[in-house]
Amino acid sequence: MLFGRKQRLISRLLVVEDEPLIAFDTERMLRDNGYEVLATVDRVADARALLARDTVAVDLILADVRLADGSGVDVARAAAERDVPVMFVTGTCPPEARTLAVAFLAKPYLERDLLHAIQAVDAVKAGRQAKRLPQGFELFVPAA
Repeated sequence: MLFGRKQRLISRLLVVEDEPLIAFDTERMLRDNGYEVLATVDRVADARALLARDTVAVDLILADVRLADGSGVDVARAAAERDVPVMFVTGTCPPEARTLAVAFLAKPYLERDLLHAIQAVDAVKAGRQAKRLPQGFELFVPAA
């Protein structure tokens, strides 16, 4: 398709965020930009339950680290068992992030920064060079 949009590899997301306003704004913004938000959950247990379903295909998890019932690190470990990539979206990057996640975006961030971060992960997953890396973003996976 000439001058068309590139096909996204990442279109279905799971948002794991325990701050209601951030969760609501993130979900709205992602949907407004053509992403499918499979669920927005605020607990590790809920994220694990969703990942355990064979009928749910998640392309990327956006996970905060501090959650009411544990850590986003626990979500990332569960996601790794299912080969689902995780981007930590949090104030402080956990030390084990490089081994558990594909990227990190520091809070607070602008909506466009989150979009650019997702697009960068998508590009690398597709074997393309990541463009427009936002401030406060770190990509852990090398370009293919």
